Amino acid sequence: MPETTPLPSEALRIAPPHRELLDQVLDKWSLEVLNQLCERPCRFNELRHAIPAVSQKSLSATLRRLERNGIVARHVLASRPVAVEYRITPLGKTLRHPVDVLLDWAGRHLPAIEAARRSYDETT
Repeated sequence: MPETTPLPSEALRIAPPHRELLDQVLDKWSLEVLNQLCERPCRFNELRHAIPAVSQKSLSATLRRLERNGIVARHVLASRPVAVEYRITPLGKTLRHPVDVLLDWAGRHLPAIEAARRSYDETT
């Protein structure tokens, strides 16, 4: 594939606020949580069962970050005992397309990436 040099007007600039947001909403557990919540609202324990590798502490921190950024909403259910349900917000739903684009890119280029990794690993 020919290399392209971005024009000065196309230079990739990631400002600190953007980097912070991307780090918070595109990390490993956030993507797993968003994948689950795009299907339907879930309670905390439902998310734990759906994402067995995540610890309770990491899931709690992830849900708080997503809620703080307006991506996930926390709803207290009127039940005994009181239960909490998490739902993706309309803002959170807008993440679906860009994430799908990134995953599509990764899927199309994964063989080339794996070849580059093998080549790198053999020379280091």
